[in-house]
Amino acid sequence: MTERNAQWGDLLRRANRGEAAAYARFLTEVVPVIRNIARARSPHGADEVEDIVQEVLLALHAKRHTWRESDPVTPWLYAIVRYKTADAARKRRAGGGRQVPIDDLADVLPDDTAGEVTAAGDLTRLLGEIDDRSAGIVRAVGVEGQSAGEVGARLGMSEGAVRVAYHRALQRLRDKAGAVGTGQAKQPRPAKVDERLE
Repeated sequence: MTERNAQWGDLLRRANRGEAAAYARFLTEVVPVIRNIARARSPHGADEVEDIVQEVLLALHAKRHTWRESDPVTPWLYAIVRYKTADAARKRRAGGGRQVPIDDLADVLPDDTAGEVTAAGDLTRLLGEIDDRSAGIVRAVGVEGQSAGEVGARLGMSEGAVRVAYHRALQRLRDKAGAVGTGQAKQPRPAKVDERLE
């Protein structure tokens, strides 16, 4: 655990400073662990597991700058996975599904990396399914760590407009990630005028 914390922490620090290769390696290494946790907590098949993995990856993109570099990275990561898995269980229960206990299993799951599709590939595929401007904003803000002001100055947009566009693009990516598991296209949620990044 300590070695994993140190290695992932180093990769995420470098990623947050703009090293795309470090970020791709971080995602590649964490995806099998995310998938194992989701698989252990979600007995409803591979489709739901992949939905959870995609939700976690999108949350990592949006929230990676909330990780405090002085803290271990694995508890922060596992908290996101637990939240997204619990969220999926709540949605399933609301639709009449079974209740599933979600004990903390992260430390005892095997790290099986054989045959895993890399997270970078999953995210690149999803970003390719939205318009170029929105994908560029997500890459700039969520992956490269640029501020909304910097992106706005480059694109001729206000900082607020970039924030709204970023939020809407993330919602479209979430919808598309959910549609992958069901095989159905989801209708986009109408955006509110006053949406802000969390």
